[in-house]
Amino acid sequence: MVVSNSAHSLVPDVAKGITVDFDRPGAALETILASLEKRRVACVLATDDSCVELCSRLAARLGLPHNKPGAAQLTQRKDLGRAALAAAGCNTPRYQVIELAGMHPSALQLPYPVVIKPLGLSASRGVIRADNGAEFVTACRRIDAILETAGLTGFAREHLLVESYLDGPEYAVEGFMVDSEFRLLTIFDKPEPLTGPFFEETYYLTPSRLDRGSRQALLAEIAKCCAAYGLEQGPVHAEARLTTSGPVLLELAARTIGGQCGQLIEFSLQQKLEELVIEGMCGFPPRPPDSAEAAGVLMIPITTAGILKRIEGLTDAMRTEFIEDIEIHISPGYELVPLPEGASYLGFIFAQGPDFDRTYGALKSAYQKLRFVTQPKWELGKLAG
Repeated sequence: MVVSNSAHSLVPDVAKGITVDFDRPGAALETILASLEKRRVACVLATDDSCVELCSRLAARLGLPHNKPGAAQLTQRKDLGRAALAAAGCNTPRYQVIELAGMHPSALQLPYPVVIKPLGLSASRGVIRADNGAEFVTACRRIDAILETAGLTGFAREHLLVESYLDGPEYAVEGFMVDSEFRLLTIFDKPEPLTGPFFEETYYLTPSRLDRGSRQALLAEIAKCCAAYGLEQGPVHAEARLTTSGPVLLELAARTIGGQCGQLIEFSLQQKLEELVIEGMCGFPPRPPDSAEAAGVLMIPITTAGILKRIEGLTDAMRTEFIEDIEIHISPGYELVPLPEGASYLGFIFAQGPDFDRTYGALKSAYQKLRFVTQPKWELGKLAG
């Protein structure tokens, strides 16, 4: 049964199920439980960040394996997550929580460069690097404007997390918790440097080119961080950097990889991510094959603000060797909003080649053939002026 948020419901147009308001979790929980009378439920699965904690509470009421709501909350609040990691002895950057009201660079106790983050947003939205006091003030004001429209309230609306910038290659790790034990699905390399000032993700490729020692260190730290959060059951999506002092967790979510990137699992492991997760939640731990095929995706970045008029070169890009598919998710006539304000990608390019390098090359070649034609956004108020 699909349970969908009332703001953008999938029910009844797309799937059978019920609609609830995720912003009223208590009422939503009781509505769901009432709808499940006389049904036998095998598992409860959250599909994105907005319902992770609600799903934990629902599974607990149904007596099913779940993460405790407190653990789920840590994945939703970056400041609480950092505190839990530090208390457990995990590798963490130096960090500080600052209040937006009356914010001044003198309140910062960290050396530059730093990375400023909202406490509750995802997908790199509102994440900005600052190399000096002037950039710090500008970044905080910009994030404040983003939070004004993001729907966060309370402490998460009034505070920001500031961390020391960490240099090093970045990786995404997909796994599954089974009885408090971390099981790996795959590691995605991010071959493009993510140095800021914004941190838009672009290329994901698998299987990873990490050497055995680095791989073991990365997975050991991810498992330690999952234990620090108290995660016990279900999918895990982690982002981490390999620094000169070892792997450092950046983000940890109690869900699968977001967007269309889950298709890489099917390309690489020859099994749908959704199948792996549902099997795991029903008590059949995922058993990925010993070897995986090369696969990659480019999350097409939005580099220019404006109104999308058309995309040229799609046919040529699709003809690129090893390209499997190109999905465009923003239609002509709609506004393009780059990071850090933006919260979506223009689309996705998928490739599957004989090896890592040729898969990566195919993605880059296809992207170079695309041309995104935009026009400025006209604002009626300014025109009238």
